[in-house]
Amino acid sequence: MSKSASIFIAKSTIKSADIEHRRKINFNISKYNAVVPQGKAQFDDLMKVREQAKNIKWNAIEHLDVMLEKFEKNISARGAKVIWAETADEALQEIHAICKVKNCKTLVKSKSMVTEEIHLNKFLATQNIESVETDLGEYIQQLDNEAPYHIVTPAMHKSKEDIAKLFTEKLGTPAGLSPQQLTLVAREKLREKYTAAEVGVTGANFLIADTGSISITENEGNGRLSSAFPKTHIVVAGIEKIIPSLTDLSLFLPLLATFGTGQQLTVYNTIISGPKQKNETDGPEEMYVILLDNGRTNLLANPKMREALYCIRCGACLNACPVYKNIGGHSYDTTYSGPIGSIITPHLTNIKEWKHLSYASSLCGNCTEVCPVRINLHELLLENRYESVQEGGSSVSERVAWKLWKQSSLSRKMMNMGNGNLKNKVVNSMFKGWTKHRADLNFSQKTFNEMWKERTNQKT
Repeated sequence: MSKSASIFIAKSTIKSADIEHRRKINFNISKYNAVVPQGKAQFDDLMKVREQAKNIKWNAIEHLDVMLEKFEKNISARGAKVIWAETADEALQEIHAICKVKNCKTLVKSKSMVTEEIHLNKFLATQNIESVETDLGEYIQQLDNEAPYHIVTPAMHKSKEDIAKLFTEKLGTPAGLSPQQLTLVAREKLREKYTAAEVGVTGANFLIADTGSISITENEGNGRLSSAFPKTHIVVAGIEKIIPSLTDLSLFLPLLATFGTGQQLTVYNTIISGPKQKNETDGPEEMYVILLDNGRTNLLANPKMREALYCIRCGACLNACPVYKNIGGHSYDTTYSGPIGSIITPHLTNIKEWKHLSYASSLCGNCTEVCPVRINLHELLLENRYESVQEGGSSVSERVAWKLWKQSSLSRKMMNMGNGNLKNKVVNSMFKGWTKHRADLNFSQKTFNEMWKERTNQKT
């Protein structure tokens, strides 16, 4: 068993038994479930919209090289500098080089999962650069020295009482502040950081090829402030974020809002096509766009797994997953949790080390059902399992057990042997890994085949 698997089992065992934790996360997900139907009501034919979105992403990923070069050419024409980073370390070194030239001491960062993926905050701390999360949920998590719990809602597992207590401990606020009061405190603290920061970092919800633009969608305005106040704006985006045309946003922005938060459209939707131009008064003086691979071409090179790159990071599959709702985001111990995280993490890192995530699924298919771009998530989870076995990720005892099971399944005579207690004893002793966290398997005293023959008076 890998180290990551051991950590996952330990954390998930604790969280699944934590009734208060499950109450909080299910309460917050219930709020999400209540508003999503309202967002969906804006579409006359939702299935058609989802199919169209999937086709657009298919086109973008199938022509990824052409699309990215087109994006680079167009945004470079307006003064932005595009940097290609093959690994997380390359991206971090490029960011550090920019910060060093700008003599950066304070950096503000809007919500970005890809910067969590490369552990930007931790890296900057080693360089004596203060990196401040400006999204309220991310700010709360940073105060508590925790990673985001959820792709869209970083502090989903915290109640308002938890947050009030945290603010009292970390910021010295009076005890028992209301959510509105806590928000005002955070706003006051963060406004000071915006004006002091030399560099602002954002992600990108979409990279637009035909105009050479980035699109940021958010509900707090922190993305706009992080990209506009500092003199230098750095964008870090995964190469899969590309879409062909600006007109595609009319489809993707409401789709992302509906499946991400239940809104028809998020409050702030910003399109940035480069640094401040000569005739403009607002915006950064310099803009850098770091296009990150970091294992994404592993998915691209795999025809069956390539579909995972269609993901628009709405978080809907997390909210629908019965496993996620019981063990929570931190149990996965990886940047991307839930079904989509279980699919992409082994390919972004190491499939043998992280294969266990693809087994942490009921394969109910609910994730596929709710995906706005109709990624066949449960099938990709199965494909991951298959590939891990093909790469030698199963034990000898497991392979022997399944071979015996296969031989028995192909023989009606063997399947009818030892029904009931004998079969229970043999199978439960062989599959101890299965019964370690589950009840013993309990076979019927007779197979359906035997019962059917008795009912129809056939000879066995």
